[in-house]
Amino acid sequence: MIFSHPHVVSAFSRRPRNMSLSYGDTASSLTNRRDFLAPLDIDYRDLVCARQVHAAHVACVTESHRGRGALTCEDALPDTDAFVTDTANVPVAVFTADCLSVFLYAPAKGVIGLIHAGWRSSKEEICTKAVQLMSQAFGADPADIHAVLGPCLRPCCYEVGDEFNSYFPADVNGRQGKYYLDLAGVNKRQLIAGGVRQAHIVDTGICTSCQKDEFFSFRREGRQTGRMMSVMMLR
Repeated sequence: MIFSHPHVVSAFSRRPRNMSLSYGDTASSLTNRRDFLAPLDIDYRDLVCARQVHAAHVACVTESHRGRGALTCEDALPDTDAFVTDTANVPVAVFTADCLSVFLYAPAKGVIGLIHAGWRSSKEEICTKAVQLMSQAFGADPADIHAVLGPCLRPCCYEVGDEFNSYFPADVNGRQGKYYLDLAGVNKRQLIAGGVRQAHIVDTGICTSCQKDEFFSFRREGRQTGRMMSVMMLR
C-alpha cells in the first residue's frame, strides 16, 4: 500500500504479472488484474483506464466512467495520462514500464490523483496540471496534497540526448560524456512549484531498469515488454 490511510487504497504491481491489454503477453492480463486487485478489495471490472499518449491531459473521473478500459482498450478514456476524482469506490489505473507513476491524495477534501508521467508528459508539466485540477475542481489545497513517486527509470540508467538539457536544465546530469535524466526529480520539482509541500512528497527510489527481476523496463526490454499497474481508489 502506498498511503496508510483508511479512506484510500493505492498500490503498484510487479512482474511477472503483465497488466497491459496491449503490450507483452496479454493472454493472462485480465486474470492478472483480477488477482492483483482482489486483496485490495477492488473489482477489476470497475477499473477506469486510459489510452495513454504521453501528453498532459488530466481527466476528472466520475461514477459514469466506471469500467472504462477495464476489459478492453477500445473503451478506455482517450488521450489521457492522468486522473483526479473525489468519487468513492471507482478505481483508477495507469500502466508503466519505465515511466513514472505519481500518486496524489488530499485528505482534507477526499480527493485523489494518479499520473502517468513520461518525459514528454513531464515536459508539459502534467503533475502541475493535476494539482491545479484537484484545486480547481474539488477545492483541494495544494499544501494539503500528499504525493508518492513510484518506480521509474532513474538517472543511473536513463541516458538521454543533449537536447534534454534545454528541456530539464535542473534535472539532467552529465557523466563520462553522456547525459542522464532524473525523471522523478523533474516531477518532484513540479509538485513543489505547484504548492505541494516537500515534506509531503515520498519517493520510492525504485529504478525499473536496475531491478530487472521485479519490474518491466521499456528501455531494457523494448516496446513489447509487459506493463505494471498503479492503482488508486477512495473508500
